[in-house]
Amino acid sequence: MGWKMNRNGLGNLLGLNRLGFKQWARKGKGSVWPNGLTCLPWAFYGGYPTLGMRPTLFLPGPRPRRLVSSVRKLDAHQDNLVATRLIGQYPSHVAFRVFEQLKNPNVFPFNATIRVFAEEGLFPKAWSLFRALKQRRLSPNDFTFSFLLKACFRCASAGQVSQIHTHVLKGGFCEDPVVCNGLLSVYAKSVKDLVSARKLFDEIPQRNLVSWSSLISGYAQLGRADDALQLFVNIVQENLRLEDEILVSVLSACSTIQVVHLERWVNILSKIVEDVTVDDIKRDSINIVLIHSYGKLARVDKCREKFNEITNHGIGRLLPWNLMITAFVQNGCPIEALHIFHQMMEDSNQKPNEVTMVSVLSASAQVGDLDLGKWVHNYLRSEGSKGILQSNKVLATALIDMYSKCGRLEGAKGIFDQMIQKDIVSFNAMIMGLAMNGKGEEALQLFYSIQDFSLHPDSSTFLAALCACSHSGLLDEGRRIFSEMQMRISVSPSLEHYACYVDLLSRVGHIEEALEVVASMPFEPNNFVWGALLGGCLLHARGELAQHVSKKLVDVDPENSAGYVLLANAFAADRQWDDVSVLRWVMRERGVKKQPGHSWIQIDGIMHEFLVGSPGHPQMGMIYETLGTLEKAVKVPQS
Repeated sequence: MGWKMNRNGLGNLLGLNRLGFKQWARKGKGSVWPNGLTCLPWAFYGGYPTLGMRPTLFLPGPRPRRLVSSVRKLDAHQDNLVATRLIGQYPSHVAFRVFEQLKNPNVFPFNATIRVFAEEGLFPKAWSLFRALKQRRLSPNDFTFSFLLKACFRCASAGQVSQIHTHVLKGGFCEDPVVCNGLLSVYAKSVKDLVSARKLFDEIPQRNLVSWSSLISGYAQLGRADDALQLFVNIVQENLRLEDEILVSVLSACSTIQVVHLERWVNILSKIVEDVTVDDIKRDSINIVLIHSYGKLARVDKCREKFNEITNHGIGRLLPWNLMITAFVQNGCPIEALHIFHQMMEDSNQKPNEVTMVSVLSASAQVGDLDLGKWVHNYLRSEGSKGILQSNKVLATALIDMYSKCGRLEGAKGIFDQMIQKDIVSFNAMIMGLAMNGKGEEALQLFYSIQDFSLHPDSSTFLAALCACSHSGLLDEGRRIFSEMQMRISVSPSLEHYACYVDLLSRVGHIEEALEVVASMPFEPNNFVWGALLGGCLLHARGELAQHVSKKLVDVDPENSAGYVLLANAFAADRQWDDVSVLRWVMRERGVKKQPGHSWIQIDGIMHEFLVGSPGHPQMGMIYETLGTLEKAVKVPQS
């Protein structure tokens, strides 16, 4: 019993775990404590270090100080294993000092120090240390190359990566899956050398999902969508399991591809889905890609069809839900998007992530559903990680946009002010929010303060500033901002900027100046430009010019009913009833139908959508009965 007590006491003193103590007790020799007891230097780290993760010290209390003190007393800092454990506990500048004290370091402390440099993105120092390792004629192992390749993602050049590749081949690691995948990832994603990446990919004897994912991601990042999608098809044909990481890369490729090419790939993938030999898991993955593709093609009916074809296993993933919600939001179907979100929350075990919430906030903004937007805000505060709204710029910007479009500027300002690090996108959202709520002067103050944050306004920033001037009638400021854009090299006025500037001039009655701007544009005027000019003509009773502009509007967008309606209004204002009749006949001949107006209202947590003249609402009888009661109660003046 006495020995057991002494053993436990000594184990606690040395900070050994159970395995470490057994090794010490069995083989104990080496350094000597002042009381004459002997111990191994590696008693200080409780066993051999695991280089794949940060090691854990076993000394209680303020571990680093006590450990270093004990190490120095025993001169154990010259032991490679003790030094390796110490290096893994410190930031790079301290870790390197520990490394420098070693007289004869082996590969383990080299690896540990390279790893610390890699985690801090210090490739030059990691590269220098690797070269020092080679100069000492030490042999790098798989950990050496893995850590060094991780460091390459920050600032390595293609030449340096090529040199590392040469060392990998000389060291005989050309068949090591971890090293090869790391090298492939650096070629594809960091130095953008897709030729070398593809060559290495073809030479890997046993490719796994990481190999495929790295190359697909590299193709997607450089806009080579066809190559990425072809690899995706190859994965399906090789019967490999499709993980979400690969699907995300494929979806990224689909986002950059031209519509014509996307339609071709949709046909190819649809044929694969129809193949009865394809298992459900692969069919689900392909349908997920098709949901995204159909969403980009504005075919939300096909999105829903593919979503309904996904099996229970596929629906158990968050990705198809997010894609379905996003497809509806991006195609102007916010009600449907919110229905899918509610279905996800009720019928699945999925927990919404950042992508989900950004899409839901966008849908809430489109329909003005402030209650749902607030629910998302509260959910993020309660369920999200600490400080997520202060640090996550994407979520914060989505909240700013939602509160602004719902008319709650105080909420938008509160989110904006709490952001730890604002970027130009968050500034743009706040400026536009102030603009659309009639706070033009405040929006311009924020616009001029951007440079105080060491940021540079982009195209969207100037558009938001011009919108602020237009909505608040700030003619002089609008002229100055537009002139500044014309003098800039980095940001030149686009068609949207011209349309906004024409809208400003037209609103304040400077119709002739607006016409001069339209005539001097380096672009062909589109429906937004003519629409802005037409609005000014109607506002300031320029009937004859309004008819001319309306015809231009119809010419550039013959399938849009808005131009015909405005032209008919211009004819009616001058009592040209025959022209109104002719215009309606032209609309019928061209198959142009007036888009019915629609609105939303939320009652008891349920969003109701109304279309003008539509009898489709299930409570239409009660609605008309209530309207009749209101009409009797309201005094209508004689006209």
